Amino acid sequence: MIPIEHYVLLSALIFVVGGTAFLMRRNVLFTLMSIEVMLNGANLALVAFNRGMLEPSASQTYAGASHTGQVFAFFIIAAEAAEVAVGLAIVLSLYRLRRTVLSDEADLLKN
Repeated sequence: MIPIEHYVLLSALIFVVGGTAFLMRRNVLFTLMSIEVMLNGANLALVAFNRGMLEPSASQTYAGASHTGQVFAFFIIAAEAAEVAVGLAIVLSLYRLRRTVLSDEADLLKN
């Protein structure tokens, strides 16, 4: 069985890649994808920690085990879907008005 440290290291790496891409890109679509990658890294950590808590010993069973990490990951996935729907609507309206999807050009409320 793979130790929990490997999963945590992988989730941290995924989160850092998403955070770096979020800070480096100006395209709104790439920033939305970077946020998704960061949330997926957090999901992996939640599920890994929860599975680490559920490790059965020789006399222990999974009956009555808590699945809190999986439930939180499920709600994060649902929130990601809502974020994508709203984010894409904003990107489409920005593109219709400005003919660009760069975040530097999103200054419609500055006046």
